[in-house]
Amino acid sequence: MRLQVTQENLSRALNAVARVATTRNALPILANVLLKTVDNRLVVAATNLDVAITETIGAKVTEPGALTVPARLMQDFVASLPGGTVDLSTDDFKLNLSLDQYTSTINGVPADEYPVMPALQAGKTIKLDNTVLKQALQQTVFAASSDDSRPVLTGVYMHTLEGSIYLAATDSYRLAERKLVASKDLAQLIIPASSLQDVLRILSDHSDTQTTITFDEQQVRFQIGDVEIITRLIDGNYPDYRKLLPKKFAVTALVSKTELTSITKIASLFAREAAGSIQIKISEKDKSLGVRSVASQLGENNSEIKGQVTGTGTVTLNSRYLLDALGVARGDKVEFCMNGKLEPCIIRDPDQSGYAQVVMPVKS
Repeated sequence: MRLQVTQENLSRALNAVARVATTRNALPILANVLLKTVDNRLVVAATNLDVAITETIGAKVTEPGALTVPARLMQDFVASLPGGTVDLSTDDFKLNLSLDQYTSTINGVPADEYPVMPALQAGKTIKLDNTVLKQALQQTVFAASSDDSRPVLTGVYMHTLEGSIYLAATDSYRLAERKLVASKDLAQLIIPASSLQDVLRILSDHSDTQTTITFDEQQVRFQIGDVEIITRLIDGNYPDYRKLLPKKFAVTALVSKTELTSITKIASLFAREAAGSIQIKISEKDKSLGVRSVASQLGENNSEIKGQVTGTGTVTLNSRYLLDALGVARGDKVEFCMNGKLEPCIIRDPDQSGYAQVVMPVKS
């Protein structure tokens, strides 16, 4: 194999794919990244058998070929090079790299020992603007569980409901739901949240294009520009989370997102010894939303903001969950909705329909 490629393109491709290469696997070769020529382009790919990421970049290919090399070393080395054209060539199972006065040789492993990259030839397809998909993932992925004892909750549920595609994620303590686009195609897939974090990273560099999502019963593929991500789906039935969503609310407060975030952060400082528990008090008489927290050894905190209030009530929440919900709200105001002390609370953006955060109360 002999070719030339720009340092910028090669570094970007390695940053995109190398993250899934892992040393924590029974197959040592999975810590490598695959380099292979296809026509006059260079394919850079990596997999951990559950997810595979491939990016194709332009190159000047003199001799075709393929080789795998340690992902971390290759990524760090290329990132350290100055801008310019990098010469790559193979000698047996060694990769030679040179740019100006920089010359290195990296020991590799034959490409035919690398696992076959997953492929998805056919399936249902959805196209989304990258800005829409990026925002939707930012507003849902964080709510997925990190506890492997319930695998379905470690994923994001992508499904069709009333003629539209929705994303939903929950860890049993909080829930995020986001409406995407109208679609007549039926969809019911649970996508690993860890794979969607990889999709989010790629989307950050591709804000001006569309993503094509293709899926079957076992895999889903995200095509983002020249980057392809294929991941296995999580097998199982997602819980009927919509039963958690109240239809009406006895108490609502429309307040400034910035002000609510500020008083919640302050309250969380005093809530550390109480596992982050804070009390929300909404008063229709005072047209206010108050946050109270107590630290028996340190003191207590009471803060209050004004807003448009209907009804009166109190509820105890985990401050981190509330801050996470506020952190992904897009508007200047948020609406805090509740019924009773043990009923789910909803935080939503009045200017963004089709999106809601549910936070379960803490028993106090």
